[in-house]
Amino acid sequence: MGNDQSTVIDEERKMLESLYQISEGRLDTDDRNHVNSKVNAGTAAPNCQPSHTLQEIEEERLRREKEEERRRVEAEIKEAERLAGLLDINDSQHKEYLEAQRLALLDSSQSSSGGSGRASSLSQSQQQQQMQQGSIGSYVQMAKTGYQELVNAIIRPPRAKYREEHLGPPAFSFLGKRFTRTDFTLQTAAGLNLQCSHWEPVERTAVRIPVVIYMHGNASARVEVLPQLTVLLALGVAVFAFDFAGSGKSDGDHVTLGYYEREDLMCVVAHLRATDVVSTIALWGRSMGAVTALLHGDRDPSIAAMVLDSPFADLSRLCEEMVDKAREQGINVPGFVSSVAIRMIRGSVRKQADFDIKDVSPITHVPHCFIPALFVAAENDDFITKEHSLSLHDAYAGDANMIVVDGDHNSTRPRFMFDSVSIFLEACLQIPPEWQLRVHPSMNITSPPWRYPGAQNSRNSSPSNAIRTERCSGMHTVTSPTRQTNLDNDSDIDVEEEAAAAIAAGLDFADEDNNNSGSNIDVETLGMTSERQREIQGSLFRMLGHENESDEQNGESEVADMNSAAKKTPSGEDDM
Repeated sequence: MGNDQSTVIDEERKMLESLYQISEGRLDTDDRNHVNSKVNAGTAAPNCQPSHTLQEIEEERLRREKEEERRRVEAEIKEAERLAGLLDINDSQHKEYLEAQRLALLDSSQSSSGGSGRASSLSQSQQQQQMQQGSIGSYVQMAKTGYQELVNAIIRPPRAKYREEHLGPPAFSFLGKRFTRTDFTLQTAAGLNLQCSHWEPVERTAVRIPVVIYMHGNASARVEVLPQLTVLLALGVAVFAFDFAGSGKSDGDHVTLGYYEREDLMCVVAHLRATDVVSTIALWGRSMGAVTALLHGDRDPSIAAMVLDSPFADLSRLCEEMVDKAREQGINVPGFVSSVAIRMIRGSVRKQADFDIKDVSPITHVPHCFIPALFVAAENDDFITKEHSLSLHDAYAGDANMIVVDGDHNSTRPRFMFDSVSIFLEACLQIPPEWQLRVHPSMNITSPPWRYPGAQNSRNSSPSNAIRTERCSGMHTVTSPTRQTNLDNDSDIDVEEEAAAAIAAGLDFADEDNNNSGSNIDVETLGMTSERQREIQGSLFRMLGHENESDEQNGESEVADMNSAAKKTPSGEDDM
């Protein structure tokens, strides 16, 4: 009996062991993952999985999704580069083609004879030209030309040409106060030299004063700051402007519409913070400069304020809108063509300038930016529409205001915008009222400050202003540490000479070899002008295989001029 009980106990023990035992140990083994894999073998139901196994499944799923996304992006980039390679231009072949076209047109006009013979020859030439235009080779060449022009519009726009004299006199008086401009070079982390200018008052009531960094737009330069100088210097702040890499007189072969320009801005900010003359820093950017400020703002919360004039929300969106404009003008552009075109441009930009246009997207940065911002948009801007600024304003995380002004993308801004900017910066930079200079309402505030060298007119000053002037005259003033070495030279500023020199400088933006000069700066001659916008639109049309209407009109006028010249030449020979 005892033996039977012992046998039963042994069998129960073996049964229990077989139920709980795992191939290499029991449930109390340290290899819990191995144990759980055995316990749950044979079922994939989520409710039968232990918590750590569910976590592993989720991690594996996310890993696979990331891997698939990475492969998709790589495949998309390769395809974009392949498509871009199909339209890459060989410069020598392109020049030969253009030269051959020019010679053919010239020969056709010179070989024309009088009367019906001339008409017949011209008709044959026009027919041949039409046949050429309708050929596949001509279409491909047109598409190549327009395509590369569009790529260059992004990464290699024309540089703004100016002379150092266009920046004005290095020392001048403004409303009875002395100011100086210092020009120097900063080197970026990439080894590129940036040409910079720093305007600041000679005497001040504090060693450290606020500074506003002005950033120019595409195809522009630091001279774009001149219409803003009068308002900013009268506000009591210093002003800093520079040429982005690839623009103006700075080093660099390419422009990136804000992607690498934010590194230029970081270099400037680091320089100013390392000096002993700057307290708070504000940013004022226009177009590309505004985009640069937004791309930098979410990583530098110490910036005190930003004025953002006409930034785009997303570069890819801007490209798509350009194609939509072509559709509005009657060009039949299927949806897949626009997406392929953008992928091609993306591939060439990445290949030539080493950045992805999809990464130039301020709309993805503004939800993380808390710097007080003032957005400015033009009502009739059909290049970067006001909807871009509205989108950015609505998605902005920090305090943001927006004003809409009359005009287009490149037009001079109205006075009320400058008044709004002054109020905004005065509050954000905490500028004491006694630092400010009184600007008379009759002054043209977009004119450079050295055109108003004289002191404020006492009859136009209110009693409070007179008291403020008395109070300021009794305050202890200091000289900017960066100006002490030049103090002796600055003390003998000849106001009349300064004004004459400023007017003689011209402030026009002609080529360096052109000595024509004007008395005022015209901001509309810089940056993304209407003419420049038409050139980009024409490039888009050519890429899509359509001649722009203006190009066709120019071509017709050229043919008409050649015809009239051909008619005059035989008559002249008969007279002889």
